[in-house]
Amino acid sequence: MFSLLHYAKDYRKEILLGPFFKFLEAVFELALPLYMARLIDLGIAKQDKAYIIKSASLMIGMSLVGLICVLICQYYSSIASQGFGTELREKLLKKINTFSHHELNKFGSATLITRMTADINQLQLALAMLIRLVVRAPFLSIGSVFMAFYINAQLASLFLIALFLFCLILYFLMSKTIPLYQKVQGKVDNLNQVLQESLSGVRVIRAFSQQRHGEKKMTETSDELASAYKRVANISALLNPITLLIMNSAIIILLYVGGFSVNSGNLTQGEILALINYLMQMLLALIVVSNLVIIFTKASASAKRVNELFDTTSSLIEKPTETLDFSIPPVNAVAFNNVSFKYTPDSGQALTDISFTLPLGQTLGVTGQTGSGKTTLTQLLPRFYDATIGNIELFDTPIKKLPLADIRSSIGIVPQTSTLFSGTIRDNLQWGQEKASDQECWQALKTAQCLDFVNALPNKLDTMILEGGKNFSGGQRQRLAIARALIRTPRLLILDDSLSALDYQTDLELRLALKEELTQTSLIIVSQRLSSVQDAEQILVLEDGKQVGLGKHETLLKKSTIYRNLYNSQQEREEA
Repeated sequence: MFSLLHYAKDYRKEILLGPFFKFLEAVFELALPLYMARLIDLGIAKQDKAYIIKSASLMIGMSLVGLICVLICQYYSSIASQGFGTELREKLLKKINTFSHHELNKFGSATLITRMTADINQLQLALAMLIRLVVRAPFLSIGSVFMAFYINAQLASLFLIALFLFCLILYFLMSKTIPLYQKVQGKVDNLNQVLQESLSGVRVIRAFSQQRHGEKKMTETSDELASAYKRVANISALLNPITLLIMNSAIIILLYVGGFSVNSGNLTQGEILALINYLMQMLLALIVVSNLVIIFTKASASAKRVNELFDTTSSLIEKPTETLDFSIPPVNAVAFNNVSFKYTPDSGQALTDISFTLPLGQTLGVTGQTGSGKTTLTQLLPRFYDATIGNIELFDTPIKKLPLADIRSSIGIVPQTSTLFSGTIRDNLQWGQEKASDQECWQALKTAQCLDFVNALPNKLDTMILEGGKNFSGGQRQRLAIARALIRTPRLLILDDSLSALDYQTDLELRLALKEELTQTSLIIVSQRLSSVQDAEQILVLEDGKQVGLGKHETLLKKSTIYRNLYNSQQEREEA
């Protein structure tokens, strides 16, 4: 955990002053039982009203000053812990954004969300407790023992016995609970994953009438987490009753032995009361220490999980030596030179020996059956992944020599699954271009064939989009996603099966509009529907990740059996 504290460097003042004021409050708290003893012995016992008023006023004053110190400490700890959490989340999100899709797939979204939320919340709590209690609790425990020796060394030995018993029990409980808390964190990840799948796939679950199966899986996962929590909670719950047993037993012994000392004149009634207060202070402080151990144990497990993300090195090594310069127009927009790719070292080839060039301003169609590697090919261009073998050039420059910012700012990509973000239509379009004017928004909507349904909306560009765009149809979501990519006028536009939800007429009008409006943009259209790609200057045919055809529509009909079979099957389907 301490390795992450450098993210709280802007809050050094709060981290230092918070414990200082808490220490002052603890000093006053330790002094109060001693003053109370004197109030009883010198004021009440002797009926000295002046001394009673003086001592009571001093004790009230000390309590008020202690309260002020506590409030200042609480204020500083809140600022430091919340600021630390905010800074940590920001840095962690930046780190995650540097990951390639390989690292994102490795961790999974469920655990990334848990680490960004629950784990960082646990670290925030740990820092707050570090400021508030790490100085106070040990100081009160040790200070109470010293004050007991100051009053009566013989009875103070009872404090040492109680302290030893408590530490023994605490060690036993912590040795049992620490491993269990680490297991609980893993169960939380599992629950988040199941919950995420259940919510994102709710339509599929209902379509297959698998609500009971989903509920059963959710119940089983929740029960596993509850069982893990129950085991650790049952053990942790023993701490308070055992501590109270030790404390009350010690008080009974103290009263019994102290009674003889009072009768013999070795102790006063006020000193006995002070010793009882110090005993309670010590044991209650130790309970706080035990809770701190639990908090820091959880924080240690959370810090390990957060550090794992910070320590992960992206497989995308960015060492730019060149930048994109369009002052001299490039010859080719894209060139693949004997490119092969596999997702992991142990997985099979997703792409094998792909070679083609896309001249500037032309259109490339990519087609093939499901699982042929079409989407994989498009994900290599923005460097979501790096090719395993071979070289890729973007605008006549090797892609690995370019900064990621240059690559991705020059490419507009519309993926298979159209994702819209909560907010207005204008907000979503401005993801593509932050300062896009309304005129630019309407032009992008026109090109993407969105004018008909956006104009029909009462609030036009200010229409709110629900989470995931669920208040729009599939075709409308796809067209809005295309408009978002178009508004940045990219040098290369990739439509990854993003025309599939459109009817043939809208598909044709969209492709014609792209040709007319984006004359300087090279276009890659990925589609199983051959009518979407047959007008392209060249068509790349893939099967099982291998290049089995490259050329114009007419050429492929003559020379490629696979392309011809695809075309014939689609023609038969349309005629039927």
